[in-house]
Amino acid sequence: MRSIVSVFLVAILAGFTGCLPDPEKVCTKTVDTAPLGIPPALLDRDVAAIDLFLTTNKIIAVKDPQGVRYTVTEQGSGSDTPCLESRIRVVYTGKLMTTGAIFDAAAAPVEFSLLGLIPGWQIAFPKLTRGSKATLYIPSVLAYGAQAVGKIPANSNLIFEVELIGF
Repeated sequence: MRSIVSVFLVAILAGFTGCLPDPEKVCTKTVDTAPLGIPPALLDRDVAAIDLFLTTNKIIAVKDPQGVRYTVTEQGSGSDTPCLESRIRVVYTGKLMTTGAIFDAAAAPVEFSLLGLIPGWQIAFPKLTRGSKATLYIPSVLAYGAQAVGKIPANSNLIFEVELIGF
């Protein structure tokens, strides 16, 4: 009888622990662009250019208040989203908004610490569920700003086609 009660108690406890939050999913950080020292006039300039691009191309996008614009082209499964503390696995293509020229791509999944990526990705990815595909429109000041990086000229607004494989 005692072993039956023990098994029953273990089963109940296991059931309750399944309802507890995932200890690895504790989100403690949020994106704060204030320390980046982004002049509001530059962000406004970039966002206006992105909004004009979207309007001209008849693209309806979600407008994040921090300046990132995005469209979810394929909704992922579940409701779980990555935290800033997450390591994300993604497939992506990065393009210059002005010319459409590809400056970087990963056809096979690559893994990154979200905290180590550009602020635009830090803002957008916590809004996507596992398996989602999206197009991100990132203002230059939330990407590489006035600094040229590789094939990316200074002050370039960027477009990323992304798939969040996992985290």
